[in-house]
Amino acid sequence: MLSIDPKDIPTSKLHGYLLGAVAPRPIAFASTIDTDGNPNLSPFSFFNVFSANPPIMIFSPARRVRNNTTKHTLENALQTKEVVINIVNYEIVQQMSLSSTEYPEGVNEFEKAGLTMLDSDMVRPFRVAESPVQFECKVNEVIALGQEGGAGNLIICEVVKLHVAEHILDADGGIDPFKIDQVSRMGGNWYSRAKDGAFTVPKPLSSLGVGVDNIPKRIRNSKVLTGNDLGMLGNVEQLPTREESRAFVESSIELKSIVTADDEAKLHAKVQEYLKNDDVLSAWKVLLHKE
Repeated sequence: MLSIDPKDIPTSKLHGYLLGAVAPRPIAFASTIDTDGNPNLSPFSFFNVFSANPPIMIFSPARRVRNNTTKHTLENALQTKEVVINIVNYEIVQQMSLSSTEYPEGVNEFEKAGLTMLDSDMVRPFRVAESPVQFECKVNEVIALGQEGGAGNLIICEVVKLHVAEHILDADGGIDPFKIDQVSRMGGNWYSRAKDGAFTVPKPLSSLGVGVDNIPKRIRNSKVLTGNDLGMLGNVEQLPTREESRAFVESSIELKSIVTADDEAKLHAKVQEYLKNDDVLSAWKVLLHKE
């Protein structure tokens, strides 16, 4: 067995061991606002529930390992003392992942991820309308665990109101684990789906993805493409050119046939096939063939 003194390895290496070993971890999809009212949305897997009376949840935005800076979520929680913790299910996992892209301050991650802002009742931060369970919280305390890169900051939240989608309830009014279809975080690109096991989600680009808000409206309003599909499409830095898209479609008899038929549902179903194989570039080429 490999025995390691944490002081003998780089923080990034230790971080990888911790995330790979302590898993699966629930995800706090945390919504906050700054003092000017600008919304922020970001996921954190250092998270759990710790008390029912009072109802207490804790999540921890860590200082960035690479440059020891802090995240907007932490800064907002310290300033406004409010947060909404949204639960992540499989239907929004790609959009959740896209929101973790480090967009500049003031950029609305709800819009970038194609998620809907829903007014809260007791706090100022917005809820994620697509989330199956949403917890409005007051921040009781923030405990800094260190001042170096990788140090956590425990945000201790008291739930002041919760919202539960009725379609995830069982016959007795409890939350059905299959209906809620939660996902959890593992190491690297790995996630776990409660009813299906492990799967991967490519990490967001280190550069900025175009975001769901920059996807043409006719595509965003598709009756076939899901939120997860749009999240994958939004996580590209640059779209293929018109020439590349047309050449790609012209190279395939099947694609030419679908395009000639002008059947949008069939076209978007083909796009989904590419997305299921993580071939986002080809999916975009099919979508942009008419642009």
